[in-house]
Amino acid sequence: MELKAGSRLQSSICDTQIMVVKAPADDVDITCGGVAMVAVGDNPVAGTPVDGLAEGSAMGKRYTNEDGSLEVLCTKPGVGSVGLGETALQLKDAKPLPASD
Repeated sequence: MELKAGSRLQSSICDTQIMVVKAPADDVDITCGGVAMVAVGDNPVAGTPVDGLAEGSAMGKRYTNEDGSLEVLCTKPGVGSVGLGETALQLKDAKPLPASD
């Protein structure tokens, strides 16, 4: 699937919804629980989470891949983990604020 910033996707197996913040130039297989995600409003395909990809997603948290070429924001939480194929995305750490001395 070709992604662009601002794209909204929903899980096929749970309530998870995400918005793409940063997208890679090439096509990617973005999943939730190991099952392909679809555009919000499309009819989801049925499925169950793959073992190891049912950690869940938290609302308001950003998730990214290892090289940082993909970043998504969870807009609705669910039981499936957002990933690329069968590799879960990592929770992006918040940047520390500078000291206000």
